[in-house]
Amino acid sequence: MSRPTSLSLPPRARVRRLETSRGSFAALECTPPDEVPLTGAVLMVPGFIGSKEDFLPLLEPLSAAGIRTVAVDGRGQHETPGPEDEAAYAQDELAADVRALSAAIVEDGSSAVPLHLLGHSLGGVIARAAVLSTASPHPWSSLTLMSSGPAAIQPEQQKRVQLLTQWLPVLGKEQLWHEMQKLEEREAPSAELAEFLHRRWVNTVPQQLVVTGRQLTEEPDRVNELAAASLPVLVVCGQEDYAWPVSWQRDMAARLGAVSAVIENSAHSPNAENPAETARVLISFWGSLTGSTHVEARHPTAPPHARGLPIEQLCPVVGGNER
Repeated sequence: MSRPTSLSLPPRARVRRLETSRGSFAALECTPPDEVPLTGAVLMVPGFIGSKEDFLPLLEPLSAAGIRTVAVDGRGQHETPGPEDEAAYAQDELAADVRALSAAIVEDGSSAVPLHLLGHSLGGVIARAAVLSTASPHPWSSLTLMSSGPAAIQPEQQKRVQLLTQWLPVLGKEQLWHEMQKLEEREAPSAELAEFLHRRWVNTVPQQLVVTGRQLTEEPDRVNELAAASLPVLVVCGQEDYAWPVSWQRDMAARLGAVSAVIENSAHSPNAENPAETARVLISFWGSLTGSTHVEARHPTAPPHARGLPIEQLCPVVGGNER
C-alpha cells in the first residue's frame, strides 16, 4: 500500500471527475504553467489498496516539464464508486476502464500531444492488460510499469494478500484495518495522513479488494505478449522493492527490450518515497522517445538507442539509479 507523504495539492492541481463512456472516475489533474508548452499527457493508475493520492508528489514536477498529469481512482477505489459484484472487477473490465479513461483524456484537451500510460504495482498489471487488449495502433505512446513485475507477486507477499482477502469477510473492514495496523512496520504517519489512509480503506469496495488481490497472486507471465505489442516500455522500481524482487523486474525489462531504472532510497513506492528522482526518470524516458526533453509525436517502437538500456546510459541526468 502506497502512502503519500503529504495531502496538499501542488500549484495548478485540482480534484475533478473524469467522465468516460464507462462512468465517472475521481481524478487529480495538474497542468503545465502558462509559460510551458503542453507536450504530452500521462494517465497514472494506482495499485492495490491505492488511490490517485499516491501520485501527488509527481504532479508538480511532471506538469512543470510540460506533461498534463492525470491520476485516477480506479473502479471501486476510494472516491470512484463501484458495484458490490466481483464480476465488475475482472481484469478485462478494469482494462476497459483504462481504455475509456485514456479516450476521455485525449478528447478533453490532449488530442494533439502524446498520451503515456503508467501503472503502479497492481496498476501496472491492469495497464499491461489494457495494452494487450487494444488493437494496434495503440492510443498510448509508451507504457511505464512502476514496481510491477512479470507475473504474480513473490510468494511471501502472496501469503499476506491471501490472508487479507480471506479475513476481510470474516472480520469486516474496521476490525481488519486495526489488525493490519498492528503489523505495520513503517513509522507512524501524521494524524492527517492516518485519517486519510483509514478513510481510503473504508471507501474501497470489498469486492474490488478480493478480486484484485486474487489477480496479484494468480497473474500469469505475459511478458512475451507485451514484447510483441511493440510499444516503448519503461520498467522502474525502488531498490528495495518487496512485492516483485528487483531482479525479476530487471529480467522483465531485458525480455521486453525496455528501458530500466532502479530508484535509490525507495522500496515499493518510488512515486512517494523518492518522487524527485522518479520524476526525472519519467521525464527523461518520455523525452528520449523523440531525442529531446519533451515528447512531440507518437512512435510505435522505442528508438534503437533507447531499447534495452538502463536509464543512466540513455539519459545521463538521472545517472546512478541502476544498481
